[in-house]
Amino acid sequence: MSGIVIGAPRVPGDAEILAPRALEFVAALHRRFEPRRRELLGLRAARQRDIAAGRMPDFLSETRAIRETEWRVAPIPRDLGDRRVEITGPVDRKMIINALNSGAQAFMADFEDANSPTWANTVEGQQNLLDAVRRTISYTGAGGKAYALGPNPATLIVRPRGWHMVERHMCVDGPAVSAALFDFGLCFFHTAQLLLDQGSGPYYYLPKLEGHLEARLWNDVFVAAQDLLGIARGTIRATVLIETILAAFEMDEILFELREHAAGLNCGRWDYIFSFIKKFSDRPDFLLPDRARVTMDRHFLRSYVDLLIRTCHRRGAYAIGGMAAQIPIRGDDAANAAALEKVRQDKLREVRAGHDGTWVAHPGLVPVVREVFETETRAGSTNQLGVSRADVHVTAADLLRVPEGDISLEGLRTNIDVAVRYLEAWLRGIGCVPIYNLMEDTATAEISRSQVWQWIRHEARLAGGPAVTAALVRELLASVVRTIDDKGKLELATTIFSEVALGPTLPEFLTTVASDRLERP
Repeated sequence: MSGIVIGAPRVPGDAEILAPRALEFVAALHRRFEPRRRELLGLRAARQRDIAAGRMPDFLSETRAIRETEWRVAPIPRDLGDRRVEITGPVDRKMIINALNSGAQAFMADFEDANSPTWANTVEGQQNLLDAVRRTISYTGAGGKAYALGPNPATLIVRPRGWHMVERHMCVDGPAVSAALFDFGLCFFHTAQLLLDQGSGPYYYLPKLEGHLEARLWNDVFVAAQDLLGIARGTIRATVLIETILAAFEMDEILFELREHAAGLNCGRWDYIFSFIKKFSDRPDFLLPDRARVTMDRHFLRSYVDLLIRTCHRRGAYAIGGMAAQIPIRGDDAANAAALEKVRQDKLREVRAGHDGTWVAHPGLVPVVREVFETETRAGSTNQLGVSRADVHVTAADLLRVPEGDISLEGLRTNIDVAVRYLEAWLRGIGCVPIYNLMEDTATAEISRSQVWQWIRHEARLAGGPAVTAALVRELLASVVRTIDDKGKLELATTIFSEVALGPTLPEFLTTVASDRLERP
């Protein structure tokens, strides 16, 4: 434990998760890979400066051979062979049980966008996952209702936090450790062998990558982790979320770097839209219309989807579709039917494009989406790897085409409203929040606040109205605050929103700005 400091109060039952050997394992990964993590974050900043200077993203000339030669990822493990419906959610106890019992083929347990990273949430989440892998997890609600794991739980996939975040409560030799290595390291240390003993394996989703060098770092982490615990290389399998515009230009290269450990790519569409706004935030010719108008049939998003499917299937990897954020609407049959039909149409689009599976945010959507994928997928098959999409030829211009559409006063108000409501809940430790019949996570708030900042920055004109100004946003913000009954962390949420939407520069991530104030009284 030399050099390791945990600067947080104890969490009930944390002795097993934070055992000395587990923390030493995380520390070993930190000492080996922290310099490269910092170097890669520096490269992110340099690429952002290049874009601001007018050097637009393109496919890399130095990796052309990887894109143009034939190679494939390692064969997919049996229990990742059917991924037609994946449910996602935070790592709280009740959610884990319900998700694993939902009837989905896989459950992505999320330490990232659906989790508010309080110390208690993070440590208890690790314990919850360990109990789930042991199949001893249970929960009793306030009304006495008991929850327990069923006989055929979904395959577990875990999403650690991204390379940009740190776990401020654990320091090694001075600096805070990478949150990605903290989440991955503890989970792998405690559950990898147990999963293997059950005939499964340690499976992960990797978020927020901006290029193949970041994928190479993850691959080297996997190799080191497996070696340290005496587990065969190639045991870990990872699906990479393509949720940044820069990663879209390096899909082949990302799979190549991870080819021994790769399982697929995922269209993380909400963060992808956020990344598009953020990377081109200084350019007036890259203004997006209202978020509700940036739909998956827009050319730049359709091109990204088609390229992902073609790339994955050429390489023997799975192409997973994006999130259906709708949730069942109780007490209004007509509204509920409309919401489910919207999900159905979205998933029909995905399966007909060639996706092998997709995401839902609520157990109530699983039957609808399963029916779509089971009906549309070729009889007797659990995937669409045979759909080559050889018709797809995507250029840089396709990925960078800005969609047309209006910016409305209602769209501006909605961005402010949803961002503030989500941030208030996040500051109370809730990372997955139902707002206006949609299950929202951090990506929603990121789109909302970055879009507001960009509209102000370039004095975007509202349809039939004035330009967007800081004064107008403050007026709407005050109006929104008056409509929110639960004042909990509302004042702090309003302050933080003002910082990240009205400040002179656009902070790269909302969570890095807000994390230091997350657990203050």
